[in-house]
Amino acid sequence: MFENIDFSKMGDMLKEVQDQAKKMEEESKNKEFIAKSGGGLVKVSANGNGEIIDIFIDDSLLEDKESMQILLISGINDVLKMVEENKKFIASKMLGSLGGIEK
Repeated sequence: MFENIDFSKMGDMLKEVQDQAKKMEEESKNKEFIAKSGGGLVKVSANGNGEIIDIFIDDSLLEDKESMQILLISGINDVLKMVEENKKFIASKMLGSLGGIEK
């Protein structure tokens, strides 16, 4: 199982993976994801860390609390799914780079 792995290079590879992870985390943190609900009546923005950074609510919803709540929940859930998908993409990209462990 481990015949083709050069363990003498593991330290260097782990350092490289850690550096790459930090770089990707920083890039992700600076990304912005925007989800719209209700045809754009609500827009929710989040950064790559999953922190909500902005919410836009159209004035027409200010009189309809129930609709506003539904659209906010929808927008927040959608933007958090985007962030999670981005995290999965980054993780798979990093794992793919580990293919260089062999000789």
